[in-house]
Amino acid sequence: MKSTQESFPSNREQNLETKLDNLSAYEMVNYYFDLAADKLNIPQEYRFAMKGTYRELRVQLLLRMDNGELKEFIGYRVQHNASRGPYKGGIRYHKDVDLDEVRALASLMTWKNAIVDIPFGGAKGGISVKVRDLSQRELQGLTRIYTRKIDLCLGPHKDIPAPDVQTNATIMGWMMDEYSRRRGYTPACVTGKPIELGGSEGREQATGRGCVFVVQEACQDFGIDLKNATVVIQGFGNVGSNLALLLDEVGAKIIGISDLSGGVYDAEGIHIKKAIAHVKERGSLEGFLPNQRLTNEQILEAECDLLCPAALGGVITHKNAPNVKAKMIVEAANHPITPGGDLILNRRGIPIVPDILANAGGVTVSYFEWTQNLQQLHWEEDYVNQELHKKMTKAYRNVHAMSKKNNVPLRIGAFMLGLERVFNAMKSRGI
Repeated sequence: MKSTQESFPSNREQNLETKLDNLSAYEMVNYYFDLAADKLNIPQEYRFAMKGTYRELRVQLLLRMDNGELKEFIGYRVQHNASRGPYKGGIRYHKDVDLDEVRALASLMTWKNAIVDIPFGGAKGGISVKVRDLSQRELQGLTRIYTRKIDLCLGPHKDIPAPDVQTNATIMGWMMDEYSRRRGYTPACVTGKPIELGGSEGREQATGRGCVFVVQEACQDFGIDLKNATVVIQGFGNVGSNLALLLDEVGAKIIGISDLSGGVYDAEGIHIKKAIAHVKERGSLEGFLPNQRLTNEQILEAECDLLCPAALGGVITHKNAPNVKAKMIVEAANHPITPGGDLILNRRGIPIVPDILANAGGVTVSYFEWTQNLQQLHWEEDYVNQELHKKMTKAYRNVHAMSKKNNVPLRIGAFMLGLERVFNAMKSRGI
């Protein structure tokens, strides 16, 4: 039975939760940084260097539209820290992309790459754009202009982009081609490319598959039988749909899914392959199981064993966290739970597998792709998945050990592991 304090938080706690949720995205990331840095006793003189970004680009993109209009878009590329290797991070195309968001995600990439122990620093990029408003010609043109504008900081040993929200292998192929026109054929300049251009087997499912490997480990630690577990997944794009498919294959029952059109709930289990086929045909879940619809907000509050936010950030806050009924939350998206929501969920005893661990499968297989490109090799998919399993399970075990040793939630344990590795690298380089 929950204590009175857990059920009815004090005014002081409510004020803190509200205050934390009013922070900017970058401030939220650094809130966790400070909690972890305090636990590690990292000297103050190193903290500003570890928090700060190395380079921030804001570029004007002028595109001639199909109707003849000259239109302006704004693009960004933020490089956070390269103490452990070249900058690495995705490119997202979304109307809400701004410098603060990109800065926050670049910082998360630094810690994520350190947690899974791959030799990259952190970066992120994006363009503020409504992708659905663009034709294929306009989308390619915008991508090429953006690539030219940030060309000065790209390169296989400098900064290696990858797909993110509303970008894909096709867009990465355009980026590689544009970069190669200036520098010669350079497949290692981006990852997440088509197989024909040096992409890796298994990359498309890598984020979802890596998440499943982590879920399997976490379920053992927190007493959840995955083969009989009920799962709700908010977000049914590349990550969410593959996560649903792979969890379904290991025996979990997917009872709720959603995308921009809303959600679908079926306590008896959803036929995931039919849902994926529907989305491929219709473009969204709209019209799928029309008599069993829920909103995206309701999906997050559905009763289940595992809740997996796999869409955009900030979907669980101090306002709806008290209504979450999941036994465990796995952050397949970047930053889906705000600090205020995180405090409430921790107080309620709901374990959270943090984004910087749970969704690191994508960048891990991007590392494999980069390695294959540099060595001019091509790995078979079984080998890629085998190596991904090793990386993800070892990373989870290290995070869990750090969490248990310091009596902190998995999120703070993950930050502590990442910060410790970056801090040691900076000291070793004489910074």
